[in-house]
Amino acid sequence: MLQREFYRRGPRHRGDEDITFLDIRKRFEFRSIQIGKWVTKAEQAAAAPLFYDALCDLMTILGGNESLISLRGTLALQYGCGGQPGVSAHYDPRTRSFALAKNAGPGSIAHEWFHAFDHYITEKAFVSPSKAFASEAWLDDQVMIDHPLNEDLSQLYQCIILNELGDAPSAYFNRALGFDKALESDYYSRPEELCARAFEAFVQDASIKNQFLVKGTKQSDEAKWGLYPQADHRHQVNARIYHYFSRLGQALKRQGRRSE
Repeated sequence: MLQREFYRRGPRHRGDEDITFLDIRKRFEFRSIQIGKWVTKAEQAAAAPLFYDALCDLMTILGGNESLISLRGTLALQYGCGGQPGVSAHYDPRTRSFALAKNAGPGSIAHEWFHAFDHYITEKAFVSPSKAFASEAWLDDQVMIDHPLNEDLSQLYQCIILNELGDAPSAYFNRALGFDKALESDYYSRPEELCARAFEAFVQDASIKNQFLVKGTKQSDEAKWGLYPQADHRHQVNARIYHYFSRLGQALKRQGRRSE
């Protein structure tokens, strides 16, 4: 899978030197990086630069710093291990780690990273959360901690999940719910999945393009079935996500300068 080219258009983040997973861990300060025993040295050498560029691209798109990407060093990365059978990528709240399968994970980083963020921010945004993800806690009307960034986060979730008046589900939510009913499932309409797919769309719509980071929000079957935000709603959601993360990124950068 990694032998083919992944389209990328964006700034250069590294020189001609070889990039390893150790370099990724050092730069972003991930809690740990674990590589599966079936991932060969050659596959590691091919994958590490792709991960590096994808994470740097995500950091640039969000206007944040390395601390944001690793969620202050709390996030672990697994490649070729730690996943679930039949699932190409997976975030595990119990271990605060996201895992990408060796042959099927590329393109899933943005989605799984947002799950990690949505989980991480729960305790920062809510007084006494009883849900794993902040999007779940928000939909459950749990009490938020009074802070301007939390107000922005609330408006982000509302823009994704509710209509413009905020008094009924959004068309995006209703399409996902209808799809779930047809499948007799409850997956696509979960708040954490709605928000992760909306985040994917935001990342893919950015001027920086990276298929290893994200793909499939425009031409995939899921996109054609309406499982991503569409038309004006997509633009509105993108604006909310940009507003929130740009303000969060500025706050993190200020904190980083003060700690130097």
